[in-house]
Amino acid sequence: MLEKEIQKIVESCGAKLYDIETVNEGGKTIYRVTITDKNGVDLDKCAKISNLISPLLDVNPPISGDYNLEVSSPGVERKLKKLSHFENSRQESARITLQSGQSIEGKIKDVKDNKIFLETKEGEEEIDFNDIASAKTIFEW
Repeated sequence: MLEKEIQKIVESCGAKLYDIETVNEGGKTIYRVTITDKNGVDLDKCAKISNLISPLLDVNPPISGDYNLEVSSPGVERKLKKLSHFENSRQESARITLQSGQSIEGKIKDVKDNKIFLETKEGEEEIDFNDIASAKTIFEW
C-alpha cells in the first residue's frame, strides 16, 4: 500500500519508481527510493520528490526506529531485481549470475512471460527469471 502511494507521488512528478529498499550504511538505516526519468534524474527532481514523500512517511512510517529518506537515481550500472527492471533495460548490456554460479553477459533483447532473452557472443540465451541469483546492467566505457 505504501509503495503504491509513493509510486503515485513519483509519477506525479513525471518520473518512474524503480525500486524501494531499506539498507544499513555506516551504522545508519536508509529508506532508499530509486527513480528513473527518460529525461534524466537531477538533484532538483530528487529533492522535490523527497519533499513530497516525507509527509507521507511521517504519517505511515515504512520501518520502526530512526531512518533517513534518500531519493536517488539507480545510476548507469544498476541492479535488476524485478522483471520490470529487465523490461525497462531492453537493448542494454547486462551481467546475470545464475543460482548455479554461472555468469552470463550480453544485451537484453526481450522479456516474455518469465523469460529473459539475452544476446551473447555465443548467440541468444533464454534465461528463466527464477534461475537468476543476481543481475545488473553494465556500462561499456
